[in-house]
Amino acid sequence: MKIGELAKRSGLSQSRIRFYESIGLLKMVDRRPNGYRTYPPEALVALELIATAQKAGFSLDEIRTLVPGDLDRWDHGALIPALRRKVTEIEELETRLAGSKKQLVALIADIEAKPDDVDCADNARRVLSRMLGADLGGHVGGRKRASRT
Repeated sequence: MKIGELAKRSGLSQSRIRFYESIGLLKMVDRRPNGYRTYPPEALVALELIATAQKAGFSLDEIRTLVPGDLDRWDHGALIPALRRKVTEIEELETRLAGSKKQLVALIADIEAKPDDVDCADNARRVLSRMLGADLGGHVGGRKRASRT
């Protein structure tokens, strides 16, 4: 099939397909004497694999090492550990994101807890002071902060 049909069937732009070809991700291409590219049906499968791997968080370099030029030559021994490493990376990212979310939710609550008699600038100072105190383990300016219990 020609690149236009491959683009239509894959949902990718022709320039994206050419890019994958130029960086060695898509090797299933033949050139006709008139310069037109032609692709076998397996090229569609390869493009779907590339797109799926990118959505899963794999870089193009990682994909290049995992997806063989000929789909009949999968390196199962390398594929499974790579997939497991990616799962571990995603779990670590989830942990970091959960911590960031927790901090942001606490910050929102602290900002919204502005006393009625405090203006916005003073509230910002109050919130920043609490944030700095929390980041420094309760120490502000070299002194332990007084407990508010």
